[in-house]
Amino acid sequence: MNVYLDYLGCRLNQAEIEAMAARFQRAGHRLSPTPVEADLIVLNTCAVTHEAARDSRQRLHALHAANVNARIVPTGCWTTLAPGEAASAPGVWRIVENSRKDSLLEILGRSLSSSISLSSLSSQAAYDLEPLARFQVPSARLRTRLFVKAQDGCDNHCAFCVTRIARGPARSRPIREIIAEINLAHATGVKEIVLTGVHLGAYGHDLGDRRGLVALVKAILCETSVERLRLSSLEPWDLSPDFFDLWPQSDGRLCRHLHLPLQSGCAATLRRMARRTTPGKFAALVATARERIPEVAISTDVIAGFPGETEREFDETLSFVREMNFSDIHVFKYSRRDGTPAASMRGQVLEAVKKDRSQRLRELSAASARAYRARFLRRTLPVLWEATNTVGPEGFDWHGYTDNYLRVSLTSREMLWNTVSPVLITEL
Repeated sequence: MNVYLDYLGCRLNQAEIEAMAARFQRAGHRLSPTPVEADLIVLNTCAVTHEAARDSRQRLHALHAANVNARIVPTGCWTTLAPGEAASAPGVWRIVENSRKDSLLEILGRSLSSSISLSSLSSQAAYDLEPLARFQVPSARLRTRLFVKAQDGCDNHCAFCVTRIARGPARSRPIREIIAEINLAHATGVKEIVLTGVHLGAYGHDLGDRRGLVALVKAILCETSVERLRLSSLEPWDLSPDFFDLWPQSDGRLCRHLHLPLQSGCAATLRRMARRTTPGKFAALVATARERIPEVAISTDVIAGFPGETEREFDETLSFVREMNFSDIHVFKYSRRDGTPAASMRGQVLEAVKKDRSQRLRELSAASARAYRARFLRRTLPVLWEATNTVGPEGFDWHGYTDNYLRVSLTSREMLWNTVSPVLITEL
């Protein structure tokens, strides 16, 4: 059977699709690079904002238009929050909600005829087989990194977040499964692993280990030979005092990049958001990170126009963000999501005001990111080359990333894909 896999949204959705790809391959099915030749299409949907939900609906319609004969199976957060709408989309054969996503192949195996039974493949069996050629997620660039899901779900109660509702309570994967997945990926040539989850910093908490993330990272560094290990988003209140000891112990393999979601630089707004931090605590954490991890890139998320946010509160956020000198800022307009406390709060901000505030934050982000990059001019940094877009008379136009997540471009006649090279940074 030909299977086409696609996703929208976060790195966790990508990690899940890549894991599904490996399991479909091991079950004897062929992975299609486009939906046109597919017998089965699986779409991992997103619902973090209204725009993401709209994109999920539109992607389902586009996939059906590309192949009216394929059976379409939506899964993911939008599917879980709007199962009736997902099920009624054209071409949809059945839906699989988040709570059953890890058993998607077994569920489909009961209904699909195949020379190799999907239901005969247990979840653990995927980690006990020989490596296969890596599958590249459709509509994405060729990658040299793999996103590995370490945990799912969240026990926080941030007032704006619908992902907690869609994903359920926090659940951690066993370390042995994660280690096995990483070793399989490394055996197929993957140079960089990105650990991801809904609430990665809470890894192990559901298993009674409050230091679970530290233990997991140490195990990966000890029991695998992967060249780079990168951590995805971490809530600032989850980081224990010994967390920053990991970098000196990693022999340079643990990437100098932390994504610490702030959401607001105003204490009053953070309280309404039910965020378990304050501007003061956040600033202290950033100072510690920069002291312990030389030249670390610290990026963040900020929401513009949360209910009740006054111009004065927004100015506090702007001032705080300016002081933090982030390497990058992901700016979001507040998106009202049914079922969240913020949806019924007073003081909903006008769309035009949210748009204006978002623009001001993006301008600040651009200046802050440029200032961080400028620090590395005329410096030599190791770059992992990930892709080439074009071939010209002078060679391939390559791009890749440093461990502190600087995107670097180079023209070369050499075949650099999936290699690490020392590169002199010459211009912004």
